[in-house]
Amino acid sequence: MMFDCCLPLTGIATSGVVLSTIREASDKDYVLTVLSDCCADGDEEVHQILTTKVFQMQAEVISLKQWIS
Repeated sequence: MMFDCCLPLTGIATSGVVLSTIREASDKDYVLTVLSDCCADGDEEVHQILTTKVFQMQAEVISLKQWIS
């Protein structure tokens, strides 16, 4: 039997750990949610581009408040 696994993602390296995890987990067919306000990066512009454009191709990108409700 196949089922989808949901994986919420947060982290302090949006362009490192979060990006790498999205790529790997997406390849393994996880259903992904990025909690955008629970992620950060040393370069705010990179963080914004990843969360508003790149991540949305493989994950749902929402705030923590949206995820809790």
